[in-house]
Amino acid sequence: MWELKIAEGDGPYLYSTNNFVGRQFWKFNPNVGTPKEKEEIEKMRQNFKDNRKNGGHHACGDLLMRMQLMKENQIDLMDIAPIRLSDDEEVTFEAVTTAVKKAVRLHRAIQAKDGHWPAENAGPMFFTPPLLIVLYISGTINTILNEEHHKEMIRYFYNHQG
Repeated sequence: MWELKIAEGDGPYLYSTNNFVGRQFWKFNPNVGTPKEKEEIEKMRQNFKDNRKNGGHHACGDLLMRMQLMKENQIDLMDIAPIRLSDDEEVTFEAVTTAVKKAVRLHRAIQAKDGHWPAENAGPMFFTPPLLIVLYISGTINTILNEEHHKEMIRYFYNHQG
């Protein structure tokens, strides 16, 4: 399973003046996650794949990242009932207060331990092809990138290309 690593250095060649605050990267660890979590992730992947062209699924809606952050932050978003107002209903103080509490709770739930809010970057669509070309030409593509990297790159390009 892929793990989101926050505010960590990864290797002897990285240097940081701020202790890697705001740095995020994904690392594959086959020993992480319960069978239930892995099943839930596969359902999310399939749902995204099936509905990616229908709208409603955006690159910034990274459910795997959100699931991991909410688990780490131990915040349950479902303990406050959602507020639904029809067009003819009056907006009350209680409805606004509840909506604001839910919004603050969501932002607390998806905030990383170092204080930043991780998000997907569209850079892979731009930077990955030259990287793959260089790795292929140098003969190191299978040394640097393991099978899980190959699968995720293919999945990413398939799901995000127009």
